[in-house]
Amino acid sequence: MTTAVPSPLAAIGPLTNLEAILILAVLVLVFMIWQLIHHQECHYTDVAPTAIDESLQALAGSTHGHLTNGNTVSLIQNEAYFDAVIDAISQAKRSVHFETFLWADGEASERVIAALIAAVGRGITVRILTDASGSRGLSSASADRLRSAGCEFHRFHRYRLENFGRFNVRDHRKILIIDGRIAIVGGHCVTDNWLKDGKQLSRIRDISAWISGPAVTAIQSCFLENWTEGTGDLFTDDSTFPIVEDTGTTKVHTAYVKADDCPSSVQVLHQLAIGYAKKRIRIQNPYFLPDPHSARALANAAKRGVDVRIMIPALTATDSPYITRAGRFQFQRLLDGGVRIFEYQKTLLHQKVISIDGVWCGIGSSNFDDRSFEINEEITVGVADPAIVAELERIFEDDAKDCKEIDPQTWPKRPWFTRATDAFLYLFNEQF
Repeated sequence: MTTAVPSPLAAIGPLTNLEAILILAVLVLVFMIWQLIHHQECHYTDVAPTAIDESLQALAGSTHGHLTNGNTVSLIQNEAYFDAVIDAISQAKRSVHFETFLWADGEASERVIAALIAAVGRGITVRILTDASGSRGLSSASADRLRSAGCEFHRFHRYRLENFGRFNVRDHRKILIIDGRIAIVGGHCVTDNWLKDGKQLSRIRDISAWISGPAVTAIQSCFLENWTEGTGDLFTDDSTFPIVEDTGTTKVHTAYVKADDCPSSVQVLHQLAIGYAKKRIRIQNPYFLPDPHSARALANAAKRGVDVRIMIPALTATDSPYITRAGRFQFQRLLDGGVRIFEYQKTLLHQKVISIDGVWCGIGSSNFDDRSFEINEEITVGVADPAIVAELERIFEDDAKDCKEIDPQTWPKRPWFTRATDAFLYLFNEQF
């Protein structure tokens, strides 16, 4: 004789009409919230027939951008970022627009705050937008100092009822725009980890781009997008959107649009760039967590003869070991395809750069993961300048001296528990 096992639902009993309606309403609400934050992915499986520098107009247009000539671009590395920011702010004549993700009290913050307050004292309009989650380390006292001095200071997607359903969407951009004519874009944040060495690791390794010329107008538009979303305010005048004259000969385009129900332009840009590669791809990224399609695209590029090299921080150097472990789940696919992977040992390698065939590069705020490609507000600036790309490739080679390359022969022999942990953590790849 067998005894029937009662269903766990039996203890609940039959649902009343009101309870059924409430459950249905909750499910509908969850679906609506998911719709708010969900974005369509893109998967570029073709191989572009032309070289990337021969298709810049198509590349820019495919990512909601506009190709501009007549720009000047230079690279800013490591702690030199703060000198560049303060120097740029000191030159402002009309407006300073500053947008960042991480911001915490400390020496770096004090230097930036002092420069911003000094700019207001000269009669400059200063607008500051920082992510509410990322700037939790910036005290209310510091924010009040900025506001009291006359800065327009706002935090993006604060934890308030009106932002319900959007809490998970973070402003990950790092932008400084001076007078609508000069911009700094990259990976740097405003904490002391970027300024000076810590007790265990040296200061964070990072790269930003200093840009002048017509391309700055698009970067200003990018700032305006989140400023308007966060504050409801608009600024549309000749002092912030001036007619910008040529300052050089570099071609630049910008990807930042994340339209509803469409793949983000940042994701499209990275997918297309891989498809355009004919000779070599170099990627440096702190949070490399590719989805299966991106991993397959990189592996396929290596199989067709492209020299693909990826550099990430070592597990002992990262500030997000869970992300690093999750990213390793796709390494076998990459290694099998012939991709070479380097782990930087000294400190957190934070630059978000990709270069293609020695002629084009992308520099910005985006990590190589689904959170940046599908959820966060990001920006990547495309630069077609062989001199800048050559400098990035030299940086890659110099950083490689402090790396350990993953051995494709020993990688599959890691303990089963390690491989299982990587696989488990990868289940959360869209939220990391």
